[in-house]
Amino acid sequence: MFVRKIGIDLGTCNSLVFVPKKGVVLQEPSVVAVSLQDNKILAIGEAAKEMIGKTPDTIRVYRPMKDGVIADFRVTQAMLGHFIEKTVGPFKLFKPELLISVPAGITSTEKRAVLEAAINAGAKEAYVVKEPILAALGAGIPINACSGNLIVDIGGGTSEVAVISLGGIVTSSSVRVAGDKMDKAIGEYIKDKHNVTLGEQTTEEIKIKIGTAIPEKEEKTLSVRGRDMVSGLPKTIKVSSNEVCEAISEILTEIIHTIKHVLRDTPPELSSDVMDKGMVISGGGALLNNIDKLIAKETGVPCFVAEEPLLCVVKGTGVVLENLDVYKKSIMSKR
Repeated sequence: MFVRKIGIDLGTCNSLVFVPKKGVVLQEPSVVAVSLQDNKILAIGEAAKEMIGKTPDTIRVYRPMKDGVIADFRVTQAMLGHFIEKTVGPFKLFKPELLISVPAGITSTEKRAVLEAAINAGAKEAYVVKEPILAALGAGIPINACSGNLIVDIGGGTSEVAVISLGGIVTSSSVRVAGDKMDKAIGEYIKDKHNVTLGEQTTEEIKIKIGTAIPEKEEKTLSVRGRDMVSGLPKTIKVSSNEVCEAISEILTEIIHTIKHVLRDTPPELSSDVMDKGMVISGGGALLNNIDKLIAKETGVPCFVAEEPLLCVVKGTGVVLENLDVYKKSIMSKR
């Protein structure tokens, strides 16, 4: 079976690959390890993520995507090439068509960089589609209907909010505040409160396991290890879910502010549709405990978490790929 079409959700934290009729075939961290001496790529994806915080001076582990856009062109190209090879196999009889998700607030230069990287990585044709549209399609929202749908996609680098009607974005706003900033805020909070420095992987683990958007009556706790800033020795501390809630509250306020901004700019007819149907949250940020309750309380609009929020955007690429001719004219931009 030759793979002719591939959909890629090229995220700041994770990248997912979708092949029509097969579904999601790959889910890997958007992380690359580079040897500084000979400027060679040592590992990509899961293998590179395991190296974070454990490398000597000669190896640098980092994410080539920042805030949803390409920060390092050469490394992103290598990462795309790696995903294509893993999906298609080393025998490339046919170059696949590639469909890549991009943030709604992307500039034309950033868009061009994505398309160029895809072609250089081995794609026959490359297309980009804005993330809110793909997230809405993946969440099962009928985007071509003549009514307003509000989608909130909270990823690793960006949070995208958009009102979609008749297959297009009516109003949208994109803020480069999302999961990564939450991890950073948790790390800073613990540093200030407990005098302990934690690694990136640990702060992410705290957010995933006990993170909450609203303070809880029955607190959850998690024991984590870090480095004591006074003695410099390893130390184990207990972190509670309400501490995490306090640490990320400013980040959540910023995301809610963006949602309110989009709601204010929405035409009245579409506003009433949104009030009737509520908004849908997708992306990794949707997995944060009680985030739907907090957004509903702050905006007064009903709020629902999409089914499999992490997969919404990549599933959306699948919907577009399976109906490529229909969507080519309306929502895609080609190089």
